[in-house]
Amino acid sequence: MTDPAGHEREGFEGFDRLWTPHRMAYIVPSVSTGGTGDDGCPFCAMAALPLEDSLVVHRGETCFAVLNLHPYNPGHLMVLPHRHVAELEDLTGAEASELMATTQQAVRVLRRVSGPHAFNVGINLGGVAGGSLSQHLHQHVVPRWSGDANFITVLGGTKTLPQLLADTRTLLAEAWS
Repeated sequence: MTDPAGHEREGFEGFDRLWTPHRMAYIVPSVSTGGTGDDGCPFCAMAALPLEDSLVVHRGETCFAVLNLHPYNPGHLMVLPHRHVAELEDLTGAEASELMATTQQAVRVLRRVSGPHAFNVGINLGGVAGGSLSQHLHQHVVPRWSGDANFITVLGGTKTLPQLLADTRTLLAEAWS
């Protein structure tokens, strides 16, 4: 089969591959994530790191909120249980309650700090559903603004972010309490 560039490719399925080695930080633990947690889980590894190094914004009794290392928008947070658990139905009542309460607080803080027009909030349960780290349940909280998907996002497949993650973490952590 011939690819779009005119090269012969065996087994070409009709789409190009976009290599994203930066995503390995979520798959294979490294020194930058503080080593391994349960089964090398980068979320579990965050527990041993200082808040500033892990991008954790808030730690609660059973759950925590952390900035997404590869955000869709500035302030993209994930809320997850401390316990390494994959399935929503396997959360304890306390974990489920705190997961929602922490998500509510994340929305409040983001509204106060950055004034988004809307939010996407959701959980991808399982790899087929889009969960790249589906072995540790996490809920996304993505602030949205009118026009946040502009020509560079749509045509260039590139997201521009106006603030460094460490600066965003500091801003949100200070506003959390």
